[in-house]
Amino acid sequence: MKTTMPESIEATSSLFLADVQNKPQPGPHFDLIAAAKSSGADYWGIWNLLAFRPKIADALCRLSHEIMHEDAPIGVALRELIAAYTSSLNRCEFCMKAHAAVAADLYNDEALVWSAIRDLESATLPEQDKAMLRFVRKVTLQSGSIEETDIAALHAAGWDDAAIFYGIAACALFNFYNRFVSANGVKPVSGRAFRRLAARMAEKGYVRE
Repeated sequence: MKTTMPESIEATSSLFLADVQNKPQPGPHFDLIAAAKSSGADYWGIWNLLAFRPKIADALCRLSHEIMHEDAPIGVALRELIAAYTSSLNRCEFCMKAHAAVAADLYNDEALVWSAIRDLESATLPEQDKAMLRFVRKVTLQSGSIEETDIAALHAAGWDDAAIFYGIAACALFNFYNRFVSANGVKPVSGRAFRRLAARMAEKGYVRE
């Protein structure tokens, strides 16, 4: 499958908050950062945010794992595509590329994932999945305008209430992450690093012990 993510983009760099960057606390993400620096490897800048307050990180990662990776009426691949699509709408480059890479690993089709992000209507996704992503777009950009008719359209597309609940949860989670990441100044890494780190998340999820 042809690669569509750039191989070389901006590497891990300083956050806007120096103390968050420079004062990690002991825990799983502290260890991940140390190992990456020791080997000279790129790492996801969000690890600095998670290492700064490990109790927050633990709660956030467990919540994220439950919403995004445990069994649900929406498959893990579509939930990761929801994450990437939401992030694209919020212009959060880090989250968009990170979770596009996770979705691409799960779908085994990077071109499909990026076609949905760039032009949903022309993508070769099932119409049911497009309906969910259209709803996600409205939740992200016009959440105050959601009405019962929006839910009825999802029912008509074949989604039940439990599936819609998970779609909303995944979208809401990444509206939080997008703001958390962007306002702290987390930058993208290389396309190769995104794919390497995404493969682990696709397999194991969000929790680090």
